[in-house]
Amino acid sequence: MIEVNKQRRREFGDFQTPNELSSKITCHLKQLGFFPASIIEPTCGTGSFIFTCLDTFSEARIIGIDINSNYLNLVSEKLSQIKKSGKVELRQGNFFELDWQKEVEGLTKPILIIGNPPWVTSSEITILGGANIPIKSNIHGFQGLDTKTGKSNFDISEWMIIELLKALNGHSGILAMLCKVAVARKVLIYAKKEKISVFSSKVILIDAKEYFGASVDACLFICHVKPASFNYTCHIYESFDSNIPIQEIGYIDERMVANIPLYKKWRHLIGNNTHIWRSGIKHDCTRVMELLKQENGFLNGFGELVSLEDNYLYPMLKSSDLANNRIKNINRRMIVTQKSIGEDTSSIQQNAPLTWEYLKKYAHFLLNRASSIYQNRPQFSVFGVGSYTFSSWKVAISGFYKELKFRLIKPFEGKPVVLDDTCYFLPAKSHEEAAILLSLLDHPITHEFYHSFIYWDAKRPITKQVLQQLDLKKLFREISYPKLLDILQHSNQNIPRDLLAYKLKQFS
Repeated sequence: MIEVNKQRRREFGDFQTPNELSSKITCHLKQLGFFPASIIEPTCGTGSFIFTCLDTFSEARIIGIDINSNYLNLVSEKLSQIKKSGKVELRQGNFFELDWQKEVEGLTKPILIIGNPPWVTSSEITILGGANIPIKSNIHGFQGLDTKTGKSNFDISEWMIIELLKALNGHSGILAMLCKVAVARKVLIYAKKEKISVFSSKVILIDAKEYFGASVDACLFICHVKPASFNYTCHIYESFDSNIPIQEIGYIDERMVANIPLYKKWRHLIGNNTHIWRSGIKHDCTRVMELLKQENGFLNGFGELVSLEDNYLYPMLKSSDLANNRIKNINRRMIVTQKSIGEDTSSIQQNAPLTWEYLKKYAHFLLNRASSIYQNRPQFSVFGVGSYTFSSWKVAISGFYKELKFRLIKPFEGKPVVLDDTCYFLPAKSHEEAAILLSLLDHPITHEFYHSFIYWDAKRPITKQVLQQLDLKKLFREISYPKLLDILQHSNQNIPRDLLAYKLKQFS
């Protein structure tokens, strides 16, 4: 096996497939009753799939393509020692320069496109100065702020698999690709949007740590394409040996859901939620804007001890604090320069001169923030701030952690607690309202409802869009007033029953 250069592995996402895994995959395809006449591996590397396909589908014509001539030479040398290698064709080519529809058009059907495309994102390649990327495109049609805050960044394998699926569309064949689970899901979303002729699809989870030494949620994505078929339901299996799926994802009511049975059970709770979920404050400059309280000042991210007025300092919590229930003794502070988006910040100079001088000292860090949302804004601006930010009571959750853990956040040292932009929260006007919201959100029905929407393999599984789906008024009626009152009575919130009863009636 060729030793893969580390820079190449990073730039190209070059993780060669072990023979043990490629053999499992081709044998599984055979067990499905699929016997291809033609096989393409678009990024064949050192040839693992080529050789296992030779063993499993000996009658098929096999085409292996790769950008790396050294890999192709190695595969060619190995093939020269095999008698039945006459049906293998090797070609050097750059995936992003080939016309894949033309490549597929002339092949005998059914076709198998199989492989392990690069596990790297478009932005990672750009950061590394790599050139092996497709022409930049917003393949999922993100608009507005989403294009400015990273959502239009995509895995290279996602782009490649979509191109291959488009080429296979209208023909008879199977696409079998190793990729991240999130990539498989996004490809399925694209297939539905573009009405690609999918007959069936499945995801088989694999242990990427075992096979590739990579800590990522990975899978084998199998997509069976057949003319005039439009089935976008996908079953997820725990392993190659599993006969019963652990999850069923797909389209229902014109939306992609993470758990179809749970969605069907609770979809009547979807509605126009009168309580609006908010995200925490976005500042993109942690070393300047976040400080640790010390006995004699505040410690910033540069290790500098500074003295600042209290005016613009607020106790803050991060995702990890919420997830690990570290919400009582808060020693972290955030400088919040505005009460609303776009508010003039020049008043800081008069109201808090020490804070103003501090911000001026580190102004170049704030001016060089990468996100375009800070362009043409007052200096030292933050984002995701409004009257809701300063609600004394909140019910909050981390967007990053893979569990539903809602926390009731109360004022700290006489000030409202603020959250960073990896958190989401519902503002509340009182302790009683916050306690009611928490009792609703902690209910098993709520957890089942959200599990029908949440993809736990995602980088940020819990989003504002998901949280906002649940109509809390409908949920209130589903649980019933007496049950909620009983739950609240045993919630250790130390609120008198009469007051809870009164607030519950107001909530309803």
